[in-house]
Amino acid sequence: MSLVSGEAVEFDIRYARLGSRTLALLIDIAAQIALTIGLYLLLGIGLGLAGGLADEALLAAGVIVISVITLVGYPAILETLTRGRTLGKLAMGLRVVRDDGGPIRFRHALTRALVRVALEWPGVLPPLTWVPSLWTMLLSPQGKRLGDLAAGTIVIHDRTPASWGWVPAMPPVLAGWAGTLDLTGLDDDLALTVRHYLARNREIREPARSRLGFSLASEVAACTTPPPPPGTPGWAYLAAVLAERNRRSVRRLAQARAVTATVWPELVREVHGGPPAAPPTGRLRPAVPA
Repeated sequence: MSLVSGEAVEFDIRYARLGSRTLALLIDIAAQIALTIGLYLLLGIGLGLAGGLADEALLAAGVIVISVITLVGYPAILETLTRGRTLGKLAMGLRVVRDDGGPIRFRHALTRALVRVALEWPGVLPPLTWVPSLWTMLLSPQGKRLGDLAAGTIVIHDRTPASWGWVPAMPPVLAGWAGTLDLTGLDDDLALTVRHYLARNREIREPARSRLGFSLASEVAACTTPPPPPGTPGWAYLAAVLAERNRRSVRRLAQARAVTATVWPELVREVHGGPPAAPPTGRLRPAVPA
C-alpha cells in the first residue's frame, strides 16, 4: 500500500495487522510485568528504609505511581524516545507514525497510551472493553485501534524485504568526492526518505518539490561530511550520497559472503544453490525502477 505525506510524496508501506500487533503487545506486557516487579522491589526497599514513617497512605501512593509508570509511562516514553517503537514493536519490526507518515511526538504517544489503558489494555471493564478495539482494528483499512484513531497515528512494518529497490545513479562529476564521504551519521530512516523523494520528485509540484528537496539536503548535510563541491545541485548531491551508501553496503555484503565461503563453503552452496559468486568489481549499475 502507499501513503502520501504532507509534502505530496508517496511512500510504499505495509500496515501492521492484528497478528503482528498482538505479538508485539504480548512482548510489551512481559516487559511491563518485569518493570512492575522491579519497581515493587524498589518500593519495598524504600518503605523498609523509611521505617516508622511508612504507612498505608504512602504504600497506596507508591502503588499508584508504579501503575502509572508501567501502564502509561512505559509506552509513552519509549515511543517518544525511539520515534514510535516499544520493545515489542522493535522485536516485531513495527513502528508508530503519524497519518501523514511523519514521526510521532509525545502527545501522540501519550494519547495512545491513555486510550489503551482506559479502553483496550487492561481497560476499565476487561474483557468487555477489548471488543470495540478488536472490532475497530478488523474493520479499519489501516488496522487502526482506538488509540490510533484518537491520536491520528498508524502502525507500519518498519522492516520489509523490498524497502529499497531502485537506487539513484552516481553523478560522474561527484564520484571522487563521494568516495571521501563519512556516512556514519546517515540513518536508514533519512536515507529511505531521500530515496522516495528522488524516485518521485517529478510527480511533486513546485514549490513543494524545491522546499522538500532543500529540507532533505540540509538534513543529510548535517549528518555527513565533507560538504559537496560548490554549485552542486541539490538533487545531484542527494543522488551521490545514496549511490555511495549503496555501493559501500553491497561491497560489505560481498566481503561478508566471501568470508563465509572461505570458512563454511557448504553453507554458501546450500543458501545460494551453487558456488559463491566472486565479489563484484568495478562500478555498480543502479537497478531500473519498476
